[in-house]
Amino acid sequence: MGFPRRLLADNERLILDLRPHWISLVLPVGATVLIVGGVVAALAYTPASWPNWVGWAAVVVGIILLLAYPVRFFVDWVTSHFVVTSDRLIHREGWFAKRSMEIPLENINDVRFNQSVFERVIKAGDLTIESAGEFGQQNFTDIRDPEQVQKVIYETSEANSQRMYTGGRPSSSVADELAKLDRLRDEGVISNEEFEAQKARLFEQS
Repeated sequence: MGFPRRLLADNERLILDLRPHWISLVLPVGATVLIVGGVVAALAYTPASWPNWVGWAAVVVGIILLLAYPVRFFVDWVTSHFVVTSDRLIHREGWFAKRSMEIPLENINDVRFNQSVFERVIKAGDLTIESAGEFGQQNFTDIRDPEQVQKVIYETSEANSQRMYTGGRPSSSVADELAKLDRLRDEGVISNEEFEAQKARLFEQS
């Protein structure tokens, strides 16, 4: 499920639409294995002399634990979007209770990334964005290839500044945007499916 196009303004183009890196699912998946294993063990090794409600209680507790942690985090991952458009940076997540923040590109003062040695190997990391206004400094964790995303934000911010200064349309052409997307695909920041979807959006918006 991609970022809803209906939320884009007129002449606003989608540059990046990223979900968190898969590393953010490691702990929820591990917790799922432990919870399911615990429930199965409880059902298998509960003495036959114990009442039946003990087994059902183990199942109910397991379901509650699954909903409280792994399922909630998976829903957050599925519905989370780190989006860069020609006008703004957007972070949006949530299915029923939605959370969203937007930072106009012209308000962004600084973008920094941080990676551990392990994160460099798997191409993940954190972004810190400083901006004028109510949000101030914002940290975004488990970003895919944060160094490349930092570069895209800087390039898009510069193009946005030029457009605002000249009063014209964005200076970068569809060919330029396709080249950026192709580079991001080659570097593993976006998948081939995301490349094709964003390429289709570019042609529809052009």
